[in-house]
Amino acid sequence: SVLDSTHPDAVQEMKDQYDPKETLYIVSTKSGGTVETISFMKSFYNYVLTEVGISNVGEHFTAITDPGSGLESMAKDLNFRKIFINDPNIGGRYSALSLFGIVPAALIGIDIRSLFAEVEKTISHSKEEENTIAQLGVAMGVLAEEGIDKLTYIISDKLKPIGAWVEQLIAESTGKEGKGILPIENEEILTPTEYSKDRVFVYLHLENDDKYLDQINLLKDNDFPVFEIVVNDVIELGAEFFRWELATAIASWVIDIQPFDQPNVESAKIIARKMMSDYLENGKLNELDPALTEDQIKVYGDINCENVAGTLPEYLQSVVEDKSYVSIQAYVKMDEETDEVLQALRTKIQKKYKVATTVGFGPRFLHSTGQLHKGDSGNGLFIQILSKGKTDVDIPDEAGKEESSITFGVLVESQALGDRQALLDNSRKVIRYDISKNIKEDLLKISAQI
Repeated sequence: SVLDSTHPDAVQEMKDQYDPKETLYIVSTKSGGTVETISFMKSFYNYVLTEVGISNVGEHFTAITDPGSGLESMAKDLNFRKIFINDPNIGGRYSALSLFGIVPAALIGIDIRSLFAEVEKTISHSKEEENTIAQLGVAMGVLAEEGIDKLTYIISDKLKPIGAWVEQLIAESTGKEGKGILPIENEEILTPTEYSKDRVFVYLHLENDDKYLDQINLLKDNDFPVFEIVVNDVIELGAEFFRWELATAIASWVIDIQPFDQPNVESAKIIARKMMSDYLENGKLNELDPALTEDQIKVYGDINCENVAGTLPEYLQSVVEDKSYVSIQAYVKMDEETDEVLQALRTKIQKKYKVATTVGFGPRFLHSTGQLHKGDSGNGLFIQILSKGKTDVDIPDEAGKEESSITFGVLVESQALGDRQALLDNSRKVIRYDISKNIKEDLLKISAQI
């Protein structure tokens, strides 16, 4: 299992789901200081400590990090079972085929020799005169320069999880200096007339899977550009990691940006850290003044509306066909029901406005699409949705110590406030909804007039 949500309900659920006596916890951060990861580590370390005792707790933890990082030092002090030191020259989002990706893969039984054999084949092909990866990267860049910059993935069901990975890779690499290629994954496949002409499609499928073939042929017939990539076996996903890393670097070269930095990610982190510092000093976070309150829903933003149901249509009036995209940023617990209702909202917007849409769970997306949101050409419209947890979970000040000055609930709220401010500082349009714990019911109210 992967825990990449600091929402307190998600943290507590993961604690409840697995017996700590039988569980290995892999703490993985390149810098060794990522606030979410280190907060998880301290919280789970203390939890396991109470169950197995001080002499055994370290056996349940493994670290993957860069040499000399804060995590390496902590892992030594806490007697972690194993510390994997990665090559520091590999960027975080380019590290799927390094220890960051391969250690967990090996532990769940992936045949990594076969995986790397497929990677080697693709590397060999990339050195040939007919270099399809280079062609893909150049095409992505040239299309983006022509305004066809919404790279929309249609993926075989068995391969679908790669969508979230490639979303981070492309968004964080290309979205800066007023430029960007927007990757779109898990969007509902519509008819050609329901898309704007800013779309290019990637059809990534297993060899004998033609589930989406009819929709793809319709898109081709209506002159949408389509990249088709055929995978013979799931083990070839290793080669896809290499393909998209190289293609993304080449596309970045075409549009003349540096693919290996993430300046706007840092700006949001700085604001969030300041808010947490203020919380530690004053005992509370800065409160926003709502523009509208109805039942348990509060709306924040530049709106002039008398009811919640009318706020989203008013906000989305500024959508520009062939340019805009809508990003739904959900600081809520990730689960199947919530994802379903968010996807339904996304599809309603997609159909009504013929606009590209994304859904990101916060604060996870801050480390992926968050860079593009603030660094690209500024055509995004952002919908923040926050729901407080049914519980809250303390973050220990130090692993192994009981003292706690902050909770995961405060961390999530400060990151949402920080990202909102970073978006506004970069002249982005944001509307925020604070909703109750009845997430489905409240989202239906918000989307009633879409």
